[in-house]
Amino acid sequence: MRRPTDWSGSVMQKRIARRYAAERRFKALGLFAVLLSSGFLAFLLFTMVGKGVLGFQQTEIALDLDFPTLTGGTQATALRGPGADATLNSLDLGGIVGVAASAQYGADGEDLIGGGTALAVRKLLLADPALVEKKQRLWVPAAAAIDSAYKSKGDAKAEALVAKLKAQSAIQSSVNTTFLTGADATDPTEAGIWAAFKGSLITMAITLMLAFPVGVLSALYLEEYAPKNRLTELIEVSINNLAAVPSIIFGLLGLAIFLSLFGLPRSSALVGGLTLALMTMPVIVISGRNAVKAVPPSIREAAMGIGASPVQVVFHHVLPLALPGILTGTIIGMARALGETAPLLMIGMRAFIASPPSGITDPATALPVQIYLWSDEVNSAFVEKTSAAIIVLLIFLLGMNAVAIYLRNRFETRW
Repeated sequence: MRRPTDWSGSVMQKRIARRYAAERRFKALGLFAVLLSSGFLAFLLFTMVGKGVLGFQQTEIALDLDFPTLTGGTQATALRGPGADATLNSLDLGGIVGVAASAQYGADGEDLIGGGTALAVRKLLLADPALVEKKQRLWVPAAAAIDSAYKSKGDAKAEALVAKLKAQSAIQSSVNTTFLTGADATDPTEAGIWAAFKGSLITMAITLMLAFPVGVLSALYLEEYAPKNRLTELIEVSINNLAAVPSIIFGLLGLAIFLSLFGLPRSSALVGGLTLALMTMPVIVISGRNAVKAVPPSIREAAMGIGASPVQVVFHHVLPLALPGILTGTIIGMARALGETAPLLMIGMRAFIASPPSGITDPATALPVQIYLWSDEVNSAFVEKTSAAIIVLLIFLLGMNAVAIYLRNRFETRW
């Protein structure tokens, strides 16, 4: 005969103490896990933002230009009208700024100014032709070595030149508008992110237009109309497996079908969008099926009870109620596609793009690919460009996730 449990005895008190101790350990482990993950995230963001902020800044050098002497007395009227480009081409602005820099700063003058100085002067003259008739102090982009030495640390020669420029009040830092409006370049002081950003926008638009309707209609058919047999079970298993396939496989598929078989333009946003649509579609189908399945059966029964047809039940009642979940899953899938690099590399979207694409068939690149290319550059000045591009990509992803949260809260129905 078992002895009755001694609820007030020392044995039970020990059991209770062990249970409370286990709960405290579990809470401590959970808190440690949260703090550890938060620490890694904070370290990542601190490192990335610390380096990336410098990419949004540029170093400028003061350059005194005596335009009447250097251009041979060119008149402002020659820079107005359709012949302005021809006139500027005849002036050899690269040689002019080189002579002015050498005259102002000595033998090291040409090493101080960046490769985009002539282009910057050209834009200023086109914007204000009257500058060509007078002396003018302009702030022009500094060379990459001077830019790095002024922002953080460079070699001994560059730091000495920066100290000399500071003593003359001939160096300053400003917002790098070229980074936000330009395209890829071999000189880090001229490199910009706009071409890659526009390429990502066009690619994502094509992906959304293809993957969303096909994915949603497939989810509705499989959940509402498809008979339960071996064929549909095979389709469901295939879709689940496709969602877990490595992204580079879809790149190989795009290379074999869209480029080799159909002969579509290589390195274009069209092929990139088609390839990413193949990768995103299974995710949309799975999230769509889960959202449709979450709609209570009573909604369908009530609609059919008042005479609605099966199509009306699905599109007038089930789909509107499932739309928040579908949209949330779609945007999360699109955010995943935005960060993919391997499929785009396989279809050739790693080309050097010196101008933003103007159409879906023009050569283009994307933000992840541009980040990959810059991270592989030998010039250390591209490090801050890479970090700044990552910040732009993160802001893009955060924006898409914010839209997903808004849509979920806006259309969500609580039962």
